[in-house]
Amino acid sequence: MIMEQKINLDHIHIVLNRPRFSENIGSAVRAMRNMGLGKLIVVDPENYDLEKVMRLATHESAEMVEQIKIYDNLESAVSSMNYVVGTTARLGGERQSIQKPADLAARLISISDNNMIAIVFGPEDRGLTNEEIRLCHVLINIPTANFSSINLAQSVMIICYEIFQAGRKSKSSFSPRLASRHELDGMYDQLKDILVRIDYILPENPDYWMNKLRHFFSRIPLRAREVSIIRGICRQVNWYGKKCYWDGKNDIPPDPALFISD
Repeated sequence: MIMEQKINLDHIHIVLNRPRFSENIGSAVRAMRNMGLGKLIVVDPENYDLEKVMRLATHESAEMVEQIKIYDNLESAVSSMNYVVGTTARLGGERQSIQKPADLAARLISISDNNMIAIVFGPEDRGLTNEEIRLCHVLINIPTANFSSINLAQSVMIICYEIFQAGRKSKSSFSPRLASRHELDGMYDQLKDILVRIDYILPENPDYWMNKLRHFFSRIPLRAREVSIIRGICRQVNWYGKKCYWDGKNDIPPDPALFISD
């Protein structure tokens, strides 16, 4: 018998990054409550006014407003998350791998079982920067006609609605716990350092090649154990590079067994 799997809404966090208007925060709370989501994170809000938030959220959402978590920067806000989704209106450049809200929502059903998920919305006037989307595993875009500017709270409602709809009926599937954002960032920093040191990427513009690696690994979301393996390989490469340096400095010939003949 095929088991139906419900999406774990308790594992999904809506993240408003640098919102400019408290009214939009309140409206986002109301939209989330309509669709059964209850965890909101606000990053570096501009002129945060609790009274204005409450006015738009309505008194029935007062408890949810009180539980809003506020962070100083996006990196800290998503560091404990296992899967980070970024929203974008702009396309092209680094924003190549884009999914539709409904497709992404269906994918989150199994991921939400064992993983904490963040869905990140940028500020009303600019959206997420290129640096901020590098923290994301995947990007989604809300298709529009000729005018792509959507109110922040409306965007939240559309995404939350798709998540709610996708989770109503679905076939059961398994998704393991993925590496957290903090674990991934440590791996990327270590990879960048070792690839620069072995002259695989240029130190003048390392982010160009690192973005390609980020896109590659985002297509195959990594588990914590897999991140540990990659970091172990980096450590071994680093150790061997140092060994070759000191052996050369001390006139110790290399081991012939290390050379591969054509």
